[in-house]
Amino acid sequence: MELPVIAPPPDEAEDGARLAAVLDEALHGIDRRVFTDMSALPDLRGRRLLFALALGRHGINAAYTRLLLTLRQNPTLLDGCTAALVVDGAGELYTKSTAAELALAANLAGCALIGRPLVEGTGSLTNFRVQAKLLDTDLLGAYRANVRELAERLLAPPTPKKEKPELLALHASSYHTSNTMQLWAQVKRRLGDGCAVTEIGLRNGAVSDCAGCPYTACLHFGEKDRCFYGGLMQDEVWPAVRRCDAVVLLCPNYNDALSANLTAFINRLTGLFRQTRFYDKAVFALVVSGYSGGDTVARQVISAMNMNKSFFLPPRFALIETANDPGEALRLPGMEQKLDAFAQRIRDTVLQ
Repeated sequence: MELPVIAPPPDEAEDGARLAAVLDEALHGIDRRVFTDMSALPDLRGRRLLFALALGRHGINAAYTRLLLTLRQNPTLLDGCTAALVVDGAGELYTKSTAAELALAANLAGCALIGRPLVEGTGSLTNFRVQAKLLDTDLLGAYRANVRELAERLLAPPTPKKEKPELLALHASSYHTSNTMQLWAQVKRRLGDGCAVTEIGLRNGAVSDCAGCPYTACLHFGEKDRCFYGGLMQDEVWPAVRRCDAVVLLCPNYNDALSANLTAFINRLTGLFRQTRFYDKAVFALVVSGYSGGDTVARQVISAMNMNKSFFLPPRFALIETANDPGEALRLPGMEQKLDAFAQRIRDTVLQ
């Protein structure tokens, strides 16, 4: 299988030298073709893709901007694709934020992302210190090993689907006043009997945030299916996450961020994540902003759930809308068709 590598050329040749060398060694034996013209990408629909982006010292790559424009101008350009990303920086900043921006643009153009789709190399490569110790190698060797492992997961066969998949919907809102919840009610109705749906509300202090136990303590409790802080997360949410085939996050935009309750959920997932990965589970999001900023929240979900916690990101994973007054979202132009399409994407992802 040939692996297309989409590699916007860096502004300065030296900015891309390390990434090129890492790819040459890490992808040895993998048939690949590199594309560098970001305004004239060929028909790649249905392919496995690797985005390889080298950033300069200030986190800038002009050709990457052209790639963003191409993706946003062509919302079906990557239909049926599944991708992973390697982002190399000359400095310590911007690798992860740029990756999340690129991931959202590709996803809205029809591209899925594998769980934990990102390998980033900061300028110093100090982000590989732990991996280097575990692999008994230096920082650059750990970088190469992570890129190789990423490519192998990208090219691996997909996980088989279940006959009766389970969805877990998490929220911290009221059905009576929340546009987000009203849209979800319509999505759930459209899902019909093909999926078993579990809803868990995280309101009114039901979930305490993670207080940052030492790694060994978190691992110890996680191995026993427990969390030091117990409560709803341990008793209901963790078992539901284990059972489910997809998580649907219902995300009203609070101050251009995920709500505190959903953030606490993600933080408290760490104990479960210590002992398992979620590669075979998908994440969806329903994002409603009162004024603007839905893309900011969607990128946060990508960073936290897909890049960090390893959930699979289906194509067009988020329904992103703007509505303020109660009930306004349901009256938005074309909303019935959008709800139909979103429910169908969920079915296509989890159903056989």
